[in-house]
Amino acid sequence: MVGMKAKVTTDVPKVKKAADVATFKNLNHAAAFIRTVSRRSIVTSPKPGRPGGPPRTRGARRLRNAILYAVERDVGRATIGPDASILGKDVGGALEHGGEFRGEFYHARPYMGPALKKARPKFPKIWTDSVT
Repeated sequence: MVGMKAKVTTDVPKVKKAADVATFKNLNHAAAFIRTVSRRSIVTSPKPGRPGGPPRTRGARRLRNAILYAVERDVGRATIGPDASILGKDVGGALEHGGEFRGEFYHARPYMGPALKKARPKFPKIWTDSVT
């Protein structure tokens, strides 16, 4: 086989389009997975969650249902977290990081950061063989 020649051509726009489509699809899957992990960490209980642990809900499940995600195709970015139009302004931040809300101080009860940490090892599998 010595002396054989091969010619390779690449259709760059086609490859770029396939990569963009795969990125959008994979970001959707990753964001949905993080949202699911964070929603599942919020349990129903009449007692508040311990500081440092995830928050609890009394049964209305507003916090759990307010966690949404959006993927920006043109930027290649996903945003996941509680929607202020459902919960109210600053509720999510007060729970995640701690702080004052409506005149009361809340200790941090993170749920989004731990969800990302738990989901992160799954990301390589989501992206594997995604560009075809």
